[in-house]
Amino acid sequence: MSLSDEDIVRAAQSIRAGGLVAFPTETVYGLGANALDATAVARIFAVKGRPATSPLIVHVPSIDMARVIAAEWPAHAEKLGRQFWPGPLTVVVRKHQRIPDVVTAGLPTVAIRVPSHPVAQALLREAGVPIAAPSANRFTQLSPTTAEHVRAALGDAVDCILDGGPTTVGIESTVVSLAGDVPYLLRPGMIARQDIERLIGACGARANGDRPPDEAHESPGQHPRHYCPRTRTLLLMDGNVPAGRGAYLFHSRPAQSCQRNVEMPASPEAYAAALYRTLHDLDGESLDWIAVEHPPDQPEWAAILDRLRRACGK
Repeated sequence: MSLSDEDIVRAAQSIRAGGLVAFPTETVYGLGANALDATAVARIFAVKGRPATSPLIVHVPSIDMARVIAAEWPAHAEKLGRQFWPGPLTVVVRKHQRIPDVVTAGLPTVAIRVPSHPVAQALLREAGVPIAAPSANRFTQLSPTTAEHVRAALGDAVDCILDGGPTTVGIESTVVSLAGDVPYLLRPGMIARQDIERLIGACGARANGDRPPDEAHESPGQHPRHYCPRTRTLLLMDGNVPAGRGAYLFHSRPAQSCQRNVEMPASPEAYAAALYRTLHDLDGESLDWIAVEHPPDQPEWAAILDRLRRACGK
């Protein structure tokens, strides 16, 4: 669907008036509100059923606005921003007091990203305010990669949906914390850890479960069960699928005992772009299970493995 300038103007007016707008980024569709309006941001949590302990990413059109909403702008943030923005990288830095606590789960830090999708960029520039936006779905469920996914998940709870077509990256952004003395990788994404470390040196990593569920998380995507289809989902090393009516997603070899084998792309970039779309499609077929072949144990597949483990989490 092609969007007109009038569509963008109406969506930006909705944002400034305290509304909720679903819009495409290159990663997944976001559910956006004016990040400076605490009441509007609270609607995001209510619509998604998202716990207040899970902070939101604030989207801005440029590195210049990123600096404005940060209390401090470390040299590492400048270096990463200049290399990877606009793009699927989020940095966590100390927040400026103008960012309400509801956005950051009460933490003194804020997660910031400059998206590259032209619709997201047009909306941000027209709105003139930073936009807080998690994925436009119910909490812990599959992230949307099309406007149809948003409509199916949220229905009339959204004031406006900008249909910018399917997303291209397909999974959520890489998140790096720069708020302390040592950088930490908080969520893997398609900007790989090794590419980040080439610029700013070694990054630590937070283990799953570092924080109790009732304590604020440093970043989105920290819950052990997340990105989940409604259908029971299994991650398999051996292709030994269970009995019943199901589908097996494979990238190297099909499961001999499965009547429904779905071949996935062999490259991590193409696999990530197809993953959520494929799971959404299969989730609508009333299957007994969806099984997925374990991805390769290689750094470029780390983000995909993270999403699959959480999708199969208990």
